[in-house]
Amino acid sequence: MAEDDLPVIEFVAPVPGFPDRRRFVLVRLDDQAPVYALRSLEDPELRFLVLPPLPFFPDYAPEIDEQTLDLLGTRDIERILILLVVTAGDSAAEATANLLAPILVDRDTMRAVQAILGNSGLGLAAPLVPARAGTAAA
Repeated sequence: MAEDDLPVIEFVAPVPGFPDRRRFVLVRLDDQAPVYALRSLEDPELRFLVLPPLPFFPDYAPEIDEQTLDLLGTRDIERILILLVVTAGDSAAEATANLLAPILVDRDTMRAVQAILGNSGLGLAAPLVPARAGTAAA
C-alpha cells in the first residue's frame, strides 16, 4: 500500500516537543517484525519508531484516564491501538521503549494522543526483549 493510501492519524493534542505536527501516517518498516514509522505529513523528515507492546511487554496494560478518553472521543478501550515509542541504540540490543508515554489511537476515528501516565512507575527506557511464548506473567 502506498503511503498516500494510508489512513491519516490526527493527534488531538500536540505531541510533546512538536506542537505544529498533528497529522501522521503509520508505515510498516519490516514484514518480519512489528516495527512501524509514525511519519509526519507536515514534515516528512519527522518520524517516530513505534511498535505494539504485546511482543515485548505482554503484561503492559496502561490505565487510560477519563480525560484522555474524552480527547479521543471514546469510552471503548477495545477500539484503542496502543503504540510504544522506540529509541534506537547503536544496535538492536540497545533499543528501548517508552512505557510511560504511549501513543493511543482510536482505530475507528484515527484520532490519537500521546498519553503521559503519571505516577505509574513505568519507565522511559525499558529494554526491548522479545517475550517468550509459554512464559508466565510475573
